[in-house]
Amino acid sequence: MKKTKRILALTGAVILFGMYACTLIFALTDHSETMGLLKASIACTIILPVFLYAYSLIYKLIRRDPPSASDKR
Repeated sequence: MKKTKRILALTGAVILFGMYACTLIFALTDHSETMGLLKASIACTIILPVFLYAYSLIYKLIRRDPPSASDKR
């Protein structure tokens, strides 16, 4: 499980880096559809980490084990 988390974290970091690179490239180029792509890239750069954080919080709440009888003492 720990190795899977590391792989997923590395994948997420690579995706975020790619989005940052796309944002920079879209900001520096001058084409007719570049402004829309820049807005979408900035939105994804903000929204994706927020969704990932919310997912991890919900996962922790759902996966919390109920206290056992020996823990009630």
